[in-house]
Amino acid sequence: MKSHNKIIICSILCLTLFSACKESAQQTAGVKYKTLTVEKSDRILENEYTASVQGRQFVEIRPQVSGIITDICINEGDAVKKGQTLFIIDQVPYKAALETAVANVKSAESQLATAKLDAESREELYKANVVSEYDLQTARNTLAAAEAALAQAKAEEINARNSLSYTEVKSPVDGSASMIPYRVGALVSSSIAQPLVTVSDDAQVYIYFSMSENQIIDLIQHYGSLRKAIEQMPEIEFRLSNGTLYGHAGRVDAISGTVDASTGAVSLRATFDNPEKLLRNGGNGTVIVPTALTDCIVIPQSSTYEIQDKKFVYKVTDGKTESFPIEVFRLNNGTEYVVESGLEVGDIIIAEGAGLLRDGIAVDIENSEVMNAGDDTVAGSAAQDSAAVGITE
Repeated sequence: MKSHNKIIICSILCLTLFSACKESAQQTAGVKYKTLTVEKSDRILENEYTASVQGRQFVEIRPQVSGIITDICINEGDAVKKGQTLFIIDQVPYKAALETAVANVKSAESQLATAKLDAESREELYKANVVSEYDLQTARNTLAAAEAALAQAKAEEINARNSLSYTEVKSPVDGSASMIPYRVGALVSSSIAQPLVTVSDDAQVYIYFSMSENQIIDLIQHYGSLRKAIEQMPEIEFRLSNGTLYGHAGRVDAISGTVDASTGAVSLRATFDNPEKLLRNGGNGTVIVPTALTDCIVIPQSSTYEIQDKKFVYKVTDGKTESFPIEVFRLNNGTEYVVESGLEVGDIIIAEGAGLLRDGIAVDIENSEVMNAGDDTVAGSAAQDSAAVGITE
């Protein structure tokens, strides 16, 4: 019995020793992993911001005179031209006022003519010592008063003509009309709460969005100044509220010089052409702002792991894995990181599964699948040099 037990124990020891020797041989030979040779390339990283649309000119049309609307000359939503009549306000009292002003001008002209004759007559009589100097000066004063009365009457005529012209409410710009809150018969004045209509010039539109103060500082540091940022920033894109991409690119042409104290944000304005009139004043969507990086080191996110907000990769050094900390750019495209420090061109790193590795693992580099930075099999089809999506801070 004892002899039988010894045989069993020896067998177990032999099997254990054989397994250990086999595992040691495998480790010595190295394990096959996907590796990546670090190279430099170009990337365009994108960031998205909620945005609002405004027409290039957004004009609230209000009457300059009081009265009842007698005619509405446009339909709601119509395209209107500069100078086109939009509304007509009751003209009867203003025509009457103009006729009165014209009559006053004629009366003043007659009075002036009489005053001139009287003054000229007094001049001759004064020379003949028929009238006193007092009479002469009185005639001159009457003439001056008549001239002033005529000037006042002419000014009142101009005001009356202007008031009559204001009864035809015209558009000051080309654009599209909004809905109309008033109807024929409504009494309106210059102090109405709602405008008669709003006209938006949308041949081009302004799209407003905001960045945080930190992001603006990043822009300044990246481009050198706000002016250079405006001049050198690539064209931006706009995603409509239905999720489709707008067909025309725009450019950032204004950045606020102040920070909103309540939100800590800085406003930016981009201009987009709008030939199809697809964008309308008051709309919203998402702007896609690119950041172009050249000659940078790009690695897949799957080649990194994170400990306490610090990112690490495994380099293959002398055939074994060794962890190294890296610093990455603030933006990424969801599948890749742009490495700012910690890696050099020519370094070989583990391309996948970094979170499952440890230091000192032997790697069979010769038989491993070696990839270059930017390969689709490493980076994923979403990471392209020309565009990227899903940008995160």
